[in-house]
Amino acid sequence: MDKAGDMDGRERNEAAPGRLLSLLSPVPPALFAIVLLILMPDISDGREFSFGVTWVAALGISLRFYIDGLSFLFALLISGIGVFVAIYAAAYLRGHPDLRRFYFYLYLFMVGMLGLVLAGDLITLFVFWEVTTISSYLLIGFNNTSAVARRSALQALLVTTLGGLCLLVGLLLLGSVADSFELRQVLASSEAVHTSPLYLPILILILIGAFCKSAQLPFHFWLPNAMAAPTPVSAYLHSATMVKAGIYLLARMHPILAHTEWWEWILTCTGAATAAVAAVAALRQTDLKLALAYTTLIALGTITMFLGSDASAAVAAAITFLLVHSFYKAALFMVVGIIDKQAGTRNLNKLGGLGRCMPITVIAASAAALSMAGFPPFLGFIGKELKYEGALAVASEPALVATVAVFVNAVTVTVAGMVALKPFWRKKPQQLPKVKEAPVGLWISPLILSGLGLTFGLAPDLVGGGLVEPALSAVLGIPETIKLQLWHGINIPLLMSILTFILGVTMYLGLRRLRAWLAWDFKHAPTSADQMWDKSLELLKAFASAQTRILQNGVMRRYLSVIFTTISLALAFALIHSGQYPLDYNWPQLNLKEWAALLLTVGGAFMAGSARKPLIAICALGALGVGIALIYLFLGAPDVAITQLLVETLYLVLVAAILPRLPVFNPGRKVLFRPRDATLGAVLGLLITLSLLAVLQTPLVSPTSEFFVEAAVPEGHGRNIVNVILVDFRALDTFGEIIVVFTAAIAAVTLLGHQLRRGKQ
Repeated sequence: MDKAGDMDGRERNEAAPGRLLSLLSPVPPALFAIVLLILMPDISDGREFSFGVTWVAALGISLRFYIDGLSFLFALLISGIGVFVAIYAAAYLRGHPDLRRFYFYLYLFMVGMLGLVLAGDLITLFVFWEVTTISSYLLIGFNNTSAVARRSALQALLVTTLGGLCLLVGLLLLGSVADSFELRQVLASSEAVHTSPLYLPILILILIGAFCKSAQLPFHFWLPNAMAAPTPVSAYLHSATMVKAGIYLLARMHPILAHTEWWEWILTCTGAATAAVAAVAALRQTDLKLALAYTTLIALGTITMFLGSDASAAVAAAITFLLVHSFYKAALFMVVGIIDKQAGTRNLNKLGGLGRCMPITVIAASAAALSMAGFPPFLGFIGKELKYEGALAVASEPALVATVAVFVNAVTVTVAGMVALKPFWRKKPQQLPKVKEAPVGLWISPLILSGLGLTFGLAPDLVGGGLVEPALSAVLGIPETIKLQLWHGINIPLLMSILTFILGVTMYLGLRRLRAWLAWDFKHAPTSADQMWDKSLELLKAFASAQTRILQNGVMRRYLSVIFTTISLALAFALIHSGQYPLDYNWPQLNLKEWAALLLTVGGAFMAGSARKPLIAICALGALGVGIALIYLFLGAPDVAITQLLVETLYLVLVAAILPRLPVFNPGRKVLFRPRDATLGAVLGLLITLSLLAVLQTPLVSPTSEFFVEAAVPEGHGRNIVNVILVDFRALDTFGEIIVVFTAAIAAVTLLGHQLRRGKQ
């Protein structure tokens, strides 16, 4: 009994920090959201805030943050929804042994997202961009004992890292064209960017980064697989973070990169294709979480499609829908998590009859689904009306955009019915266990979020003037006004909404036949992007394995051949590209002692390369080293000559210690000669000689050399400039080289001692 009591006490003590952490988890994002809300009146009046410190002064990089209407909207969504996710996660993961690790990852992710959207410097933006990449990898792979979670996390990491590398190059080019990395100065450089020959490379690189992060075609496949993450992570990642980072980047770059056909057509076509493909895939899902994941792709594609336009109505639709989507998507993911936790499954075919057992969850699910479907009086209806108004305002292809918008919105209506009706009101399956309502910690967050969708739908002015309008002005780069209204009268967008409801309800009623047809149709479809990804990784691994077998086979001769060949090709390309062939070099007249040193060097090299016995080769290398030392001495560098002699002496002493154990190179041949190696060495030597001669013929302008000459005595307190550079100006580099040599010496002594002990045994 005492032992059991002690164990219970230990469990309570271990659980106490977890409970305290769960209670305090919503506090940081709540405090940040309160600070932002205090700033809302100033943001609504068009004020902007910028603050930070110098980071890398020599490169003009600052750790700077910038708050305008766009960054304010995203930051408020990230922190505000973060509060509800933290509350939900505390109940969802109650008792989990790695709860503290989860919150560490979650807050790292939250800080990364906030830093990204509030960054006032391009390099700062990229740094936080990569923080979100790493933290999302940790969150998606949180259940690290699951092979599926590990694979999904690695896939998300590799895809978004690829986009991040492209984004870095694009931002560096953009900063060079704008002559600044500070965001406000970059935003004011639209004309310089548009007229620059680097505009198209900048556009493509930045769009690749945004498309990878926001899962646009052809990088869309990683997002559904990210459902391996815990439900709180999915709710946060899909509603206000991660995938919205790419949308933020597109909106932020709109004033700089938009207003061209390249921008308009790439974003419009990519967004439309992503939304359409995701809509078809969503209809085929029976996993509620996967169905919601594909509707996230629909939303991301739709927003991207509208951001491709210059029309204020289209951009306003994108921003409003961004807000709408954040509320209902977070709520619906939480609802699906509740269903999964209480019923033990989220498979639509195994669910039903939960309406009477889970009345509060039904209310949250119904309200969020109605907003998702765009029914009045929810905010989703206003967002849908604005989408249709924006589609008709697109200058390039209004018919295409409007058609895609109607189709994907109809699919969204169908999926909303799948989530809010089938699990709760269809007949309860016999195999489903008895289900009861979830604890308050699980349903309170989705209930409030879905309630916000209704509240802002009834009173749209609460978000119109304070959130949407300042963000719209920031995206367009000019002051803009917008009036969110629940009723716009009988017009074309209203007729498109009615058509959307009819199509959505029709597809919902015929969902079984529709899925059967889609399943048959996709039997003959090309290999999926996810399978292509796996095959790409397999090819990469096969290439790496072949490259290792060929180039890194453990034979030193092969290593040196690869290195020398690579250097030779690089030098040959440089000489051909520069067009400099220094064959008419003014060769100096050599005296007798210089000819002797040269002959000693050449002879030593030839003898070392053709010797059969190690002793002869080592002596030849020593002669070569002495010849080089003599050349240094005759050319006026006695300190370098002394260093060369010391190195040669040390080398001979070390080699003499291990000489008895060295094998005979090739006892069957009197002279060791390898034509391939000789040719490669001769070619490399010739190319290095030509390169040095070309450098010597080039006028030397080196302010660095002048600095060392002027600073050697007053700052380094030495008249030998070479020594001062090595000991003072390159002290860390020299210290690193000493550590490398010392480490190599320790390794050599260890290996020799091991061999000696084995010999004695």
